Parts: sequence; C-alpha cells; structure tokens
Amino acid sequence: MKLQRSKGFTIIELLVVVAIIAVLTGIVLVNVTAYINKGKDAAVKANLSTALTDGAVYYDDNGDYDTFCTDYIAATKPIYEAIVDAVVTAPTCTVKADDTAWCACSILKVTSGNTFCVDSTGAKKETATACATECPAAGACV
Repeated sequence: MKLQRSKGFTIIELLVVVAIIAVLTGIVLVNVTAYINKGKDAAVKANLSTALTDGAVYYDDNGDYDTFCTDYIAATKPIYEAIVDAVVTAPTCTVKADDTAWCACSILKVTSGNTFCVDSTGAKKETATACATECPAAGACV
C-alpha cells in the first residue's frame, strides 16, 4: 500500500515565512521613515533659502526690511504651511530694530533639536542652537 503525501505547507513553515516577512517589513519601514524626514528637512532648507532671494527683492522694492517677515510670510503662506507641516514648530523670522537686516530660522526633524538659519547677509547654516538664540534681535544668524 502506498502512503499518501500531503501537498502544501505545514503551519510551522507558514509561521516562519510570516516572521521573516514581518522582520523585513520592520527594517524597510525604519529606513523609509528616515528618508521621509530627510526629505522634509530638505524642503525646509529649500523653502527658507528662497527667502534670501525674496529678501533681496523686498529690499530693492522698499529700501528696508521693515515688514519683510510679516509680508513675506503672508505672501508665501503655502510655503510656510509646508514648513510647519514638516516640523513641529513654525519658523521664526526676526527683523533688526533699525530695519536693515532680517533672519529666519526653523527646527529640523532628522537631527533632533538642530535648526536651519538664513539671513539677509546670505548666510545659510545648520546648527544645534535654538532658533531664539540663532536669530537674535540683530537679525543675523550667529
């Protein structure tokens, strides 16, 4: 008499396959999240960098930076909303008391606590300094 061989997988084999897939999925998700946050940081840097050009145009039109921060944020509300979506807190923008300089700063996601700062001198830099310290009333990145 011939023994019948069953076709298919045992429950143990199926559990091993599911476990391997779960481990691989976990590894992929961690890497994807890191890349998404790097992309958000790149968007923050690019959006704040456009403020340099906009600041130069604003100064040419007005002769000072009196209401640059409020006008720029109002005119580019979608850009700033994108920055706010990318980070926890909204970017800060400070105009020097004599209206001759400005500074904008935002917190980044990938390196916790790091900020990206741009100012009217053309400076663009990432530091571990808080935005309140990075963009003082002097209107320049320190």
